[in-house]
Amino acid sequence: MNSVIAVMVVYLGLLVGFAIWSRKETHSLKGFYLAGKKLPYWVVAFSTNATGESGWLLLGLTGMGYAVGAQAYWVVIGEILGIAGSWWLISRRLKRLSDEHDSITVPDALAAKFQDRWHLIRGVAVIIILSMVTVYVTAQMVASGKALDGFLGIPYEWGVVAGSVIIIAYTFIGGHKAVSYTDVLQGVLMFLGLLFVPIVAINAAGGWDAIMATLAAEDSGLTDMFSLTSSGFPGWIAAASFVGIGLPFLGVPQLLVRYMSIREEEELKKARWVSVIVLFVFTFGAVTAGIAGRALFPGLADPEQIFPMLSSELFSPLVAGILLVIVISAIMSTADSLLLLASSAVVRDTMQKIMGSTKSDHQLAVFGKVVTILIGVAGIAVAWDDQRKIFDFVLYAWSGLGAAFGPTLLCLLYYKKTTWAGVIAGMIAGFATSIIWVEQFKAETYDLYEAIPGFIAGFVATFVVSALTRRESKGGG
Repeated sequence: MNSVIAVMVVYLGLLVGFAIWSRKETHSLKGFYLAGKKLPYWVVAFSTNATGESGWLLLGLTGMGYAVGAQAYWVVIGEILGIAGSWWLISRRLKRLSDEHDSITVPDALAAKFQDRWHLIRGVAVIIILSMVTVYVTAQMVASGKALDGFLGIPYEWGVVAGSVIIIAYTFIGGHKAVSYTDVLQGVLMFLGLLFVPIVAINAAGGWDAIMATLAAEDSGLTDMFSLTSSGFPGWIAAASFVGIGLPFLGVPQLLVRYMSIREEEELKKARWVSVIVLFVFTFGAVTAGIAGRALFPGLADPEQIFPMLSSELFSPLVAGILLVIVISAIMSTADSLLLLASSAVVRDTMQKIMGSTKSDHQLAVFGKVVTILIGVAGIAVAWDDQRKIFDFVLYAWSGLGAAFGPTLLCLLYYKKTTWAGVIAGMIAGFATSIIWVEQFKAETYDLYEAIPGFIAGFVATFVVSALTRRESKGGG
């Protein structure tokens, strides 16, 4: 226990150091929310991956590997395709657009080519961001409670508070620069953890062949990723849904702002290769650890506790402490970015742009810090008594954000005839379809992942409404 605490203290000291070092960049909106657009490629690459994965990687995805075995490798395929598509299709064009129009947020970029006199693009975007970030932040608070409970035996509720206070504090002090550089530390720790934990777990279980034999004796479907498709059409729907989990990489704004924050457009070429390779290790390692964990510790009531179980049972207290830090890192690396995303939606898009605040840039940056604290406290309140599965919780928000912004942004970047009304229609259709699908249709469609119909609806709405409104002026409103 003392070793675990010592590792945590050292780690927290590093986070405080990054936050203090980054304070100078937080006195303007561009500095607080985008680190002044001065980040090097390797920071952006690691920050993108660490932000995209969150607590669901080490708790949710390992839990999925534990629950469904090799079938979870479909998620790995989907995530790699999704992140690669985001880097190759979106990053350079979005960076160029944001620099040309001095954009700080994704709603900034969406509204850049239109006058948007009524601020409807921003208004719709802000509503979507705030509603989904509330769910998403709550998921990270839940993950921190589960992690500290699993490793240290801290009661869930106090684990939520402890993890959340740390995240809020360094985000408040250091802004996007602190968040991005801590993401590098967190990303490296996640990389090492998901490289070595599966190796040790496989060795402890007697090797991969022994694991497969153990799982096959329990359920042959656990050893073959294509066993999912043996049931015919429903199975292929399930496989498509697992792959579709990578689709929102094309639209979630907490990742897209990373592309906007890089110092030079040309550096995106190097960043994308680093990002794809690292993400493969992340996702493949998480699923493999879960599969090995099922062979070692069958019958867990909560599959999402398998990574803490592997860490505490297979490693010394010192290494277990490091692995606890890795889990906390995964949670923090997403939660901090979500806090900044929601804060920027309130301060930059709502106060400064929609409401026309006359406060100075510095005053707005200070207010942004206050809003960051308030949003974090709200997340704690919601998570306090809600221990839903992290995997389901995150996917709900992940798909809602991705479907709202992915299709519309792709159309804006590649389809010159996209109109002001088309952008608004695409955001609403993608978001609404994703949410309604979960509530009304998912159970009746073999659990088809909501981002798939959400993306389809977003593209159709953007194209159709743009075609119908093409004769109108670019101004909109």
